[in-house]
Amino acid sequence: MKVAVLGTTGYTGMLLLRLLSQHKAVSRILPGSSSQAGTPVLEMDGGVSPTILDKMDREGKLLSIEEVAEAKPDVVFAALPHLTSASVLEPFFGSSVIIDLSADFRFRDPAVFQKVYKEAHPRPDLLEKAVYGLAEVFTDEIRSSDLIANPGCYPTATLLPLVPLVKRNLVRGFIVVNALSGISGAGRSAKLNNLFCERSENTNAYSPGTTHRHAAEIRQILERVGGTGDLFFTPHLVPLKQGMAVTTVVEMEQELTDEELFSLYREAYEGRPFVRIRGTRIPETKEVRNSNRCDIGWHREGKRLILFSVLDNLVKGASGQAVQNMNIRFGLPETAGLSVHGEF
Repeated sequence: MKVAVLGTTGYTGMLLLRLLSQHKAVSRILPGSSSQAGTPVLEMDGGVSPTILDKMDREGKLLSIEEVAEAKPDVVFAALPHLTSASVLEPFFGSSVIIDLSADFRFRDPAVFQKVYKEAHPRPDLLEKAVYGLAEVFTDEIRSSDLIANPGCYPTATLLPLVPLVKRNLVRGFIVVNALSGISGAGRSAKLNNLFCERSENTNAYSPGTTHRHAAEIRQILERVGGTGDLFFTPHLVPLKQGMAVTTVVEMEQELTDEELFSLYREAYEGRPFVRIRGTRIPETKEVRNSNRCDIGWHREGKRLILFSVLDNLVKGASGQAVQNMNIRFGLPETAGLSVHGEF
């Protein structure tokens, strides 16, 4: 299988190169970059092994978008900025399976997209055709889609513990979400607020309540599976390189025992290798670091339920889930090229 990565020089693009280089179904990798075309991959990223060249042409250079399009890839991963991806992908619509890691195809309604991102969508005709790539929830749709909108880390970590409850109409009233993200979630571009001296020994909330762009994305999916979308979402930036921990508080329609919660989550995620149910043990980010796993736990107080979820924001929250979606789309083992183990 011939696979292209657009936006190779960002964190998610660099991780995609590593994952795809070890994927047995991938025979060739086409690394694309609009800003650094012609640069050798080993010069761009000194962390990759020269063995990656076995799946590239002999020079191993970053390709222009035009060169990637000429090679006619089977799959295109677009690890590009929001509001850029849809335009850059124009040569590939209708000819390649596209897995887009930006937000450009996550909203079905172009008016909602414009409200959230302050610009009109360049291809509103494609929004209804795109499938939201939350791998464990929309599996059947992913299997037949040629345009998969890969969710980001905040929505993935928030939705996976919530969806099984919302689907059964077990949640009432407001959902309150507090999410902690590692700095790599902000991308690789130079920003004053992401400097070591700004982030070390420092943490803060930002875009609280209903103002963060991912809040609208999460509400949309909750409504799609049968919920109300009443959600207060507050992200926080913490001094971690990578990792995400989300704490969600909900009020239940009825009090459930631990055994009933275990049964509910087993039914939702049985056989899915990348969701681990921890029960009353609170999961930690180090336990899922560099894996494609999301671990879920809880704490009960009467009808109030506190949900805990952790994942690696660069893997399950981005590049790993994108590869997982490719595996599902092409009927490959879901774990192909991905790790189920975290660090110790």
